[in-house]
Order: sequence, then C-alpha cells, then structure tokens
Amino acid sequence: MSHTKPLAERSQLAPWLQVQLESLLSQRGHAWLLSGPSGLGQFDLALALARAWLCEAATPQGACGHCGSCHAVDVHTHADLRMLIPETLALSLGRPLDQKTQEELDNKKRKPSKEIKVDAAREVVSFSQLTRSRGHTKVVLVFPAERMNGITANTLLKTLEEPPGEVKFILATESAQQLLPTIRSRCQSHTMRWPGFEESLAWLQSQCTLDELVDTDSEEGVKTPKSAKTGRTQPPPTIDDLRVLLIAAGGRPDDALTWAHGGASDEMARDWKALPKAMARGDVGALTGWTPALVVDVLQKICHDVWAVKVGAQPRFFSLTDLPLTTRQPTAAETQNVGSPASIFALAAWSKELAATARTVEHPYNPGLMLEALVSRAKQALSIR
Repeated sequence: MSHTKPLAERSQLAPWLQVQLESLLSQRGHAWLLSGPSGLGQFDLALALARAWLCEAATPQGACGHCGSCHAVDVHTHADLRMLIPETLALSLGRPLDQKTQEELDNKKRKPSKEIKVDAAREVVSFSQLTRSRGHTKVVLVFPAERMNGITANTLLKTLEEPPGEVKFILATESAQQLLPTIRSRCQSHTMRWPGFEESLAWLQSQCTLDELVDTDSEEGVKTPKSAKTGRTQPPPTIDDLRVLLIAAGGRPDDALTWAHGGASDEMARDWKALPKAMARGDVGALTGWTPALVVDVLQKICHDVWAVKVGAQPRFFSLTDLPLTTRQPTAAETQNVGSPASIFALAAWSKELAATARTVEHPYNPGLMLEALVSRAKQALSIR
C-alpha cells in the first residue's frame, strides 16, 4: 500500500480520478465500495467524494475548495467527517488521534496499530447517531477497508445497512476479496479505473515538476528544486527516469509518485535496473535500508519477470537486458521457451515461498537476518539455469 501527498496538498485530482468522481457524484447511494489494486488513488478519490458530499457549494465536478466545509476537511477538523483508518496511516497522514490513543503512543505503552480497531468502529456507530453539526449529511470514510477484522466489520455492519439519518459511507480497499461478503453486499461497487501508461507518465511528470519546486528564496523569489533524500539541488526528473519508475510500479501512478518522492529519481532508476543482477550475485547491499515488505515486493517482481521470459513471455517490471539471463535474450517478437524445466520449477517454488513470506512480513522479525535470508534464497533460485 502506498500513500502520496494528501488531496488537500495537491493542485487537483489526477484526470482519471476526476472522471470517476463526476461519475460517482451523478449517482445515488449511501454506501460506496471503491476497489482496485494499490496505487490507483482509492484514498484520493474517496476523500474527494467525501469533500463534495460535505461541501456547501458543490458542483457536478466536485467540492468548491473555498467554503468553510472544504477548509474544515483540509485541516482535519470537520465534525461531520469521520475517518476509520489504522493508527499507522493516521500518523503518516498527519491526522489527529483520540486523546487516549495519543497518550498511549506518546508514553510508548504500545505501537500504533496497523489494523482498524473495533473501538474505532464503535465510535463510528455512535457518531452516526449524533445530530449533524453543519450541512445536510455526515460521511464515514473507511480505508483500507480490508484492515477491518471480523469483529470490527460486524460492529459496523448494521449501521452500514441501515444508517440513522443522513449518513453516507465510503469504503476504499486495495484487496476487496478480503472483505466480508456481508460488507460487500451492502455497498454499491465501483472498480477503480486503471489509467493508460502514457497518461500516467504525463501526470507523473507534471506532479514531479511541481513537487520539485518546493523552496522559495524569500529575498529573490526563486524556486529551487531539492532532493527529498539528500537536500541538495536536483534538476526535475527526466521522462526516461520516470518511465523506469512507472514500469517498476507496474503502471500504478500513485506508487510511482511515492518512489519518485523518495529521493533523486535518476539514482532510483539506475538502482532499480541493477537489482535483478545484484540479486543473482547475492548482493545484500543493494537492498540496504529497504523495508522487509518492499524487499519481498521487489523479489516477487524479479521472480515474475525472469519466470515470464523463461516461458517465452515478456517482462513487466524490468527490461530484458536488466534480467540475469545467461541464455540469448529473446526479441520482442519471439515466444520461444528459453528456460530449462529445472529453472522453471525453481522459480515456481521461489514464488510460492515469497507469497507465504508476504503474508507475515510485517511481523517483528530481525530485519537484517531476514534480508540476508531473502537475498540468499534469491541467488539460489536465479542460479539454476
């Protein structure tokens, strides 16, 4: 799951999200389920929909952005908007937590939860029964909805089915199959649109150009692009670098933008292209500083692309020349099998292991030892020709 700048800090919605927003606003319904893979802007679309529903001067295109309600949403103080999100996400978005939770975290009595807790769901039920403070409706936004466990989901179920008064729900998810069928059945479903590659690339370039111009000299009024990673002056990322990052993200623009915000795009693009052969050499240093979840995600992409090429398909996340293949590289027009049965079996076994690891990767293992084990296993799988 990836999350870039909150909607209020962006100039406007991505064009494909704006089209979806207008479509949703033209339809009736008190509960929407926005579903699709990560990186397609579920949270941005959900927040834009909530803003429009609460706006005092909304148009068919969305919220006005200037009224008191829009300002209250932007500064996280709107009394008629309730966010049902994990504590970890609330902290990353700068959203306030309740006093008890904040004190527990400040006193280090526990770590922030990565799940949506049942107590928060009970508060939403109470919130739905309160009188509106302004406007004509109240909104509950749940994201990512798959982070509700069975108890939390069942707590919300009755209110979701028959909300008291004018209460609307927006559930946004990156894994709809993990939701309870009873939750899905009580919502109108909207599948997130996957934008075209060139459309995503153009938007990504525009966002990075705007985001690089972050510092203004108070005396000269000159905007200076900076690297988020090093603090040194950087030119805007090139279209080729952004193309590599967008391919690395599987064509998901929000994920690519998050990567671009992580530092100098040219360095990240070079590092990405070098990763498959680094894993084939067992180079642990190539992934130093990466979170375990991101390491597993990268290894799954390497496994996918090497496996695809060995059965005669085209890679998705890397170019052919990036992959550690000792046999002749097939051309785009070729579909011949270039892998031995042993190597394909090894990649299949490795893929299954990575899928199992991904389910428990957020557990508190020793990150250093885990990284060494993952890279060692990658070298073993990629060495079989």
